[in-house]
Amino acid sequence: MEVGLRVVRGPDWKWSNQDDGEGHVGTVVEIGRPGSQTSPDKTVVVQWDSGSRTNYRVGYQGAFDLRILDNAPIGVKHPNIICDACKKQGIQGMRWKCAKCYDFDLCSHCYMSDKHDTSHPFMRFDTANSQGVKVPKRSTSVKLTAKGIFSGAKVVRGPDWDWASQDGGEGKVGKVLDIRGWDTESGRSVANVSWTTGSTNVYRLGHKGKVDLKYIQDAPGWPYYRDHLPVLGEHTEASTAAVVPCQFRVGDKVKVDLDLDILKAMQEGHGGWNPKMAEFIGKVGTVHRITERGDVRVQYEGCQNRWTFHAGALTKVQQFSVADIVKISENLHEVRKLQVGHGEWTDSMKAALGKIGKVLKVYADGDLRVAVNKQTWTFNPACCTVLPHGAEDLNNSMASHEREDRTTTLTALLEQLFELQLPDASGPDRLVREAAQGHIDNVKNIVTKFPDKVDQKSAGKTALQVASHQGHIEIVKLLLSSGANLELQDEDGDTALHYASFGNQPEITEYLLSKGANINALNNGGCSTLHVAVNKQHVDCVRVLLRHTCDVNIQDSYGDTALHDGIGKDNQEIIDLLCNYPGIDFTLRNKRGFNVLHHAALKGNKLATERILLKARQVADVKKDDGFSALHLAALNGHKEVAEILLTQGQADIEIRNNRKQTPLLLAVSQGHTALLELLVSKGADVNVQDEDGDTCLHLALMRQNVATELDNSPILAAIRSQLGMTEDDTNTGTAIACYLAQQGASLTNKNAQGKTPLDVITDPKVQEQLKQFAGVQTSTPANPAENSMPSCKVCEDDPADVKFMPCGHQISCSDCCAKMKKCLECGVPIQSKVAAGGQELNALSGTPIKPSSVKRQDSSNDFSESKFQELQAKMQEMEDTVMCSICLDRKKDLVFLCGHSACHICAQPLRNCHMCRKPITKRINLFT
Repeated sequence: MEVGLRVVRGPDWKWSNQDDGEGHVGTVVEIGRPGSQTSPDKTVVVQWDSGSRTNYRVGYQGAFDLRILDNAPIGVKHPNIICDACKKQGIQGMRWKCAKCYDFDLCSHCYMSDKHDTSHPFMRFDTANSQGVKVPKRSTSVKLTAKGIFSGAKVVRGPDWDWASQDGGEGKVGKVLDIRGWDTESGRSVANVSWTTGSTNVYRLGHKGKVDLKYIQDAPGWPYYRDHLPVLGEHTEASTAAVVPCQFRVGDKVKVDLDLDILKAMQEGHGGWNPKMAEFIGKVGTVHRITERGDVRVQYEGCQNRWTFHAGALTKVQQFSVADIVKISENLHEVRKLQVGHGEWTDSMKAALGKIGKVLKVYADGDLRVAVNKQTWTFNPACCTVLPHGAEDLNNSMASHEREDRTTTLTALLEQLFELQLPDASGPDRLVREAAQGHIDNVKNIVTKFPDKVDQKSAGKTALQVASHQGHIEIVKLLLSSGANLELQDEDGDTALHYASFGNQPEITEYLLSKGANINALNNGGCSTLHVAVNKQHVDCVRVLLRHTCDVNIQDSYGDTALHDGIGKDNQEIIDLLCNYPGIDFTLRNKRGFNVLHHAALKGNKLATERILLKARQVADVKKDDGFSALHLAALNGHKEVAEILLTQGQADIEIRNNRKQTPLLLAVSQGHTALLELLVSKGADVNVQDEDGDTCLHLALMRQNVATELDNSPILAAIRSQLGMTEDDTNTGTAIACYLAQQGASLTNKNAQGKTPLDVITDPKVQEQLKQFAGVQTSTPANPAENSMPSCKVCEDDPADVKFMPCGHQISCSDCCAKMKKCLECGVPIQSKVAAGGQELNALSGTPIKPSSVKRQDSSNDFSESKFQELQAKMQEMEDTVMCSICLDRKKDLVFLCGHSACHICAQPLRNCHMCRKPITKRINLFT
């Protein structure tokens, strides 16, 4: 929450038309503080475009009066994201990501202007580092128009006017030409105004929390979806937990069915994200326990780790058992869609829709073998609904035996060919079935009787294709001698050569090639026969194809080469064959921008990394469009052994930066990959490097303390965890990483772009103390005098700033200038004690050293002195509050309203209602002091 945010009324608004009506826009100009009587904690002061200025609740008493319309004025930007509608680089303000389409982002203006399909669900990202929040579909949401200081509005000087007579004098009117950003600092934060005098200039409208204008005639701005905007002061985690209670129980079967990017966004603050989690998307696991926050810990078979997921990312899986009675869905379109990858779809399955069947087998992936009307089919479980036993339809007889199922689409279809019962045993319609079953005599009879039917299809496939798949070499020879077309394609574009590769038939592959089959023929997915053989891991077929000099550099519809596929399958023999093949191009990129080394680093494939670097070490530091190199990808995904190969064999640049100025070490720290960050530090990685936000490794470790990390071999960090008293179940990995980095020389004083040091982001004093202790281990060695030189006093700028204020820890003043300071000039926190450079405590009020005699008093008198000091300090603060204006805190109160509340004359000028009690101001009385 920062000053400068542009806001509109929110869900708990009850203040009539103080904003000049719904849709009118204001700017947050002051954040409430604990202990303040006028602007308490969890409130903000808003300067409305109309000129009125009042404070509102942002969590105070559990109420939220405002929504954020735009956070671009405070500098929020997504620097590496392009809006897919207006094509502008670096989205300013909130980012909107389509949850249905791959990698599709919109800026706020395009999202609110209904670019892209309004029926698609979207995720809102408030900042570049925030978690995504699901929002309703635009097609069913309330849409309003923002009003206020926008293009066309008529304006006069406002409360923060500081520009002399640029407007021609008090009361002169100007017209807003457009709203723009202030250089690169902030977006949509200034108004370009043309005055009646003829002059034109820009004026603040949220920049640095200042508002130079107010309107006398508003103008319409952009439209906005009210309920899609973030509520100011409301935390997503808290609201989500309140609205969506956990619906799971221990022992439930669950799975994740979300897009990878959406899952990553949802995991922030709910167990964290580990790239290994991607392997379990779509897999069924068992709920191990529900955490106090409502997150769900899931155990997967064969995995030693239990992963914690956001409850909203999981769906309960209906459990089926053998002999269950099920009803098949009647929705043809839905079933066809669900069957993709789950037994597939054929038109003959229409007869089963809406019918009742019996489960014969439950496969490991959850698919069901169901008997319906003496036929057996493999169904996606989502197509089936369990019925109570005894609900069978009497007219629906079910098969009593199970037919063996196979894993691929082709074998499933071929299985149906075996089951066909056609009346004419010698007709051409039988040709494909007889070829599939290997009945050469029947095939010979049919092609002799019907030579023109040799290429006739059944279920979309020819006899040559199914014979090639099943390995019936003699039938293949017979069909070719009878004139069968070698290059005929099925509905998916596959030829007989593709079928031979699918069926792992190297002998038939060899024979078809000898007869002139096109070795580089592509199916509808852009896959060559080599792609198929590699994907199916049919090594002998790969050998045959390479021996016949196939093109290894063909890219499929995703841009993947055969080597990309081989790396994903992790078949060592195939990877060796492809990497050693003359003419292979290691620089080809797929449509996601990955070359084969990037892909190997992403997948953690050690062998592929070694082989590629052996043949083409020059690709070690090649970057993707986003600046990620192979080492970045290995670091991001926790692949330590791949990173080690890249550094030793590939001599990769350990300090290489991506487009966000992140090094591999920064990425490893952000993801909590302890063994990998130990490796990088041991290889000389700079622990004080900063990213584009100025954050160092220490900042990242302390800002994201709870990260999902696997139990990896990191001995130094394991020792630190033990030293800190952490258990294996303790998820506070960030603290241990921070202590390790401090021990390795990470600076505690480096500031990020927000002016915060690592110590400033720590909320737990215990963690701060632990970090200082580990930093002391490193700083005991002689340091560079230039590094330890004190900065000059911010007041006099002559003497060194040798006094530290407690409890904030800032060291900005010399001993002379600090004498009258009651609050830290850096952060505004009341000073409880002052400590000189040598560690000697100074008097908090005078700044003079405390005499030794006073230090030796009994504990009771020390307690008395401390309590007396705090009492005096509170009284002084109270006296100050009664005299100073409660709005600006800078000037004395010199105006009082009839309600009894007061302010300074400058702050009181724009007020229509009292800022304390909200009563209308009817009279203002001057105070003389």
